[in-house]
Amino acid sequence: TELKREYDQCFNRWFAEKFLKGESSGDPCGQLFKRYQICVQKAIKEKDIPIEGLEFMGPNKGKTENSS
Repeated sequence: TELKREYDQCFNRWFAEKFLKGESSGDPCGQLFKRYQICVQKAIKEKDIPIEGLEFMGPNKGKTENSS
């Protein structure tokens, strides 16, 4: 919960103060997002939450071998 709050604050600050003003370069929240993503993935695994068919866990998840 704390990590999500930190990431949300970082993203919202960047979005409002930089992105909406035309500054789209850089990723100031990337490291926070990675830590948050790892935390979520760990919780999903520990709680045995079924995630079949969801594509949020990575760029190749949910794609079939024949997809182009």
